[in-house]
Amino acid sequence: MCTLRLECLTLRGGGNVLIPCYPTGVVYDLFECLSGKMQESGVANCPMFFISPVADMSLAYSNILAEWLSSVKQNKVYAPEEPFPHALLVKNNKLKHFKHIYSEGFSTDFQEPCVVFCGHPSLRFGDVVQFIELWGNNPRNCIVFTEPDYDYIEALAPYQPLQIKVAHCAIDTSLNFTQANKLIRDLKPKTLVVPECYTQPPVANPNLTELVIGNHPDSTLIPYKWGEVINLPLKRKQGQVLIETNVAQKIVPVEVKPGISLSTVTGSLNVKDNIHKIQELSDIKSKPVKYEWGTLNITEFLQKLSQEGITDAKVESLGGNVVVIHLQAEDALIQLEDNSTHVVCNADEKLRTKLRNIVMQCLKEF
Repeated sequence: MCTLRLECLTLRGGGNVLIPCYPTGVVYDLFECLSGKMQESGVANCPMFFISPVADMSLAYSNILAEWLSSVKQNKVYAPEEPFPHALLVKNNKLKHFKHIYSEGFSTDFQEPCVVFCGHPSLRFGDVVQFIELWGNNPRNCIVFTEPDYDYIEALAPYQPLQIKVAHCAIDTSLNFTQANKLIRDLKPKTLVVPECYTQPPVANPNLTELVIGNHPDSTLIPYKWGEVINLPLKRKQGQVLIETNVAQKIVPVEVKPGISLSTVTGSLNVKDNIHKIQELSDIKSKPVKYEWGTLNITEFLQKLSQEGITDAKVESLGGNVVVIHLQAEDALIQLEDNSTHVVCNADEKLRTKLRNIVMQCLKEF
């Protein structure tokens, strides 16, 4: 918070703020925290610039890859809303992103005082070098170091002497073993993916069992080695799907119970870059497709079997909402489950068709 206050004071004094950083990760939180503090301090009109060869892709992917976000931000993605405030900042021209300082439009949009996020944190390459040369001899300006991977004194050494104010506020998101194990116990993740070297004590000190990510009863531990490809048993509960206008216009909702309507959708599902789109089928037949749905009423089903001359049906419950109907004379089995129906009748196509039609009569139709 002290660093945010310094940045806002710098802007109010007509100075610029330079933040050398990586193009992903903590920078998203910096956008959020700094923009809020700038609003409180009355310097919200000062623009922020995000300069990186991957700036546009970084901002785009942060809004669609929700697996690594908190549940609150994940829910915004599926609402659908942008999980991070920087999406709104970009729309309002408060945050502008460019690949390089010589990119088209940068010289036109650039104005001072401003905040610039660019890299590399080592200050040895990238557009940050040009900004230090541009702003380094003005004491009204400020450079803020947030990455813990580099010594800021060594990073600044080749540029000395400098007049620019320097603030060091390393944001280290790494955990030690004690903190990591406590966090796992508190969060109780279902699946835990950990480098294999963290699941066993150091080879030189096998007695240091505290330097281990231990097995937790609520989590399935999946270790992995360097360069190894693994399959993760992760399942999404929700997903956002975009529907083309031509497909959406053909949707006709049917009310199945008060306040709840359903409709089938016929189209081609295209998935790319974690974006799901339902597009119109180019070769679909003109005849409308009908779909059956609902729960099969066993009593009604047995009555319709009797009307077709099948009177020896034997019903057996296997538990878990699974029911088997054995047609003894026909030597056929019908297994009913919540989401499926299986008919086994020893290659008797005529009997199979008859049983299928009876099942369809017991279901509702779209």
